[in-house]
Amino acid sequence: MPDSFDYIIVGSGAAGSVVAARLAEANAGTVCVIEAGGDNDRLMVNVPAGFVHNLRKPEMMWQFESVAGDNTGGRSVYLPQGKIAGGSTSINGLIYNRGQAQDFDHWASLGNPGWSYQDVLPYFRKAETRAGIESQYRGATGPLRISDPDQGHDLCDRFIDAVSAVSGAPKNNDYNAESQFGTGYYQRFIHRGRRENVAARYLKPALEKGGVSVKHHCHVNRIVFEHGRAIGVEVETDGVTSQININSELLLCAGTVNSAALLQRSGVGDGEHLQSLGIPSVHHLPGVGNNFQDHYFVRLAVRLQAGTDSLNAQAKGWRLGREILRWATGKPSILAWSPSIAYAFLHAESVLAGEDASQTQPDLQFVFSHGSYRPGRVYELDNFPAVTCGFTQQRPHSSGYVKIRSPDVHENPEVQPNYLIDQRDQLAAINGVKLARQFLNSDQFKPLYANEETPGVSIQTDEEILQYARDTGNTGYHLVGTCRMGPSTDPMAVVSPELRLHGLDSIRVIDASVMPSVTSSNTCAATIMIGEKGADMLLNP
Repeated sequence: MPDSFDYIIVGSGAAGSVVAARLAEANAGTVCVIEAGGDNDRLMVNVPAGFVHNLRKPEMMWQFESVAGDNTGGRSVYLPQGKIAGGSTSINGLIYNRGQAQDFDHWASLGNPGWSYQDVLPYFRKAETRAGIESQYRGATGPLRISDPDQGHDLCDRFIDAVSAVSGAPKNNDYNAESQFGTGYYQRFIHRGRRENVAARYLKPALEKGGVSVKHHCHVNRIVFEHGRAIGVEVETDGVTSQININSELLLCAGTVNSAALLQRSGVGDGEHLQSLGIPSVHHLPGVGNNFQDHYFVRLAVRLQAGTDSLNAQAKGWRLGREILRWATGKPSILAWSPSIAYAFLHAESVLAGEDASQTQPDLQFVFSHGSYRPGRVYELDNFPAVTCGFTQQRPHSSGYVKIRSPDVHENPEVQPNYLIDQRDQLAAINGVKLARQFLNSDQFKPLYANEETPGVSIQTDEEILQYARDTGNTGYHLVGTCRMGPSTDPMAVVSPELRLHGLDSIRVIDASVMPSVTSSNTCAATIMIGEKGADMLLNP
């Protein structure tokens, strides 16, 4: 492999693969993609239900954990991120959800021209094929094929009906179009029963075209700077250290934790902190690692009457064997389900107050599955019929930080999301539990209802509900913000609206870490959009 390239891309995830593909398409020069993980050509990547088998595999996942604290019941929260070709698009929960138009208008209002909803909409459309139907909101010619579920389920239909009955929310056929408000089935990164990921749909065609190389199982120790310019990266493969040089630009697409950690290891960040670790300060940029946000996920489970046909029964014994056969022969199967099936986007306080929720921007995202999982276990199904309703606060106010502990690339940084530290987030968690209970205790579920498994009927006061959320909540896997974009006049901004690193040359950050605030959605679709827009800014400065 050559020791220099026009572009080096660190990370082959949701943004990195997109950038590599667009550079190759434009014949922009030689490109080296550096990926810490391996190739993603694995059965459990292609099978959507394989998601549950991959979460604890260190060869496929970065094994990050949050700092334990009172706001999570004294627990550390496991924060896995994809360490494989395609990044988290190869192992995530497959939901396609862009967020609300107001999210991007807010980014623009913070001093980021070019990032309003109307500015970013073309890049969402460019990335997708939505069932072959093009509209002002949806694309029909993009690499990623986005589908609706190929089968429904009675329990999911009951949930959708319950949401409408309780809240007055309409059934919304496309929450990624004009309005997110409503309820229905989630759209997925699934095509004909198989996972759609950026490694297969972007990076592989780029490799076949030529001009792009991938270096797997390779860790980037640090960025090499000279006179304020990124000139290369020091990498480690199988214990051997070498340097790869850059002719044009270095593009950090390593993800919210790793992009911030790499900058810090390279001397870019809070100078006092870096010097305390023996790292010479190349450029004092205190925003690096700060503004860290994630969605906090809380779930409830209701046991149903014996004999109710839920996922818990469908995924066991001979019935599972039948589903495997159906998937292998291209027929609708539970193996082609995403972990979350049905949704609701609502303003919880309005619904609980009996007001018209259509007049207020949704603040909670609900997810429903026609199955339930054993407490404390990673997606291990219960042995009885049940359903699960979980939720996240869409725009949390709490934020935290990512901070390296040492210059060693193999030592995980200190990661602190500060879940529920803000009182407004605490109220949202309480409201979410109350509203989810209304859905699951509605007339639609009464004929099947047995009892509330979690949190249980003994949990009733606001204080008890909040403590339940603290004790049992989990990550939404939506880590963003540690290299947030903003104008140079903002002392905590890390990159410009063109995604260039403030104060240094020949380096950009193009991934979820540049989000000034988390989107009111799963973050995969928005990160792919950032990859598309970032590539366009590279090619059309």
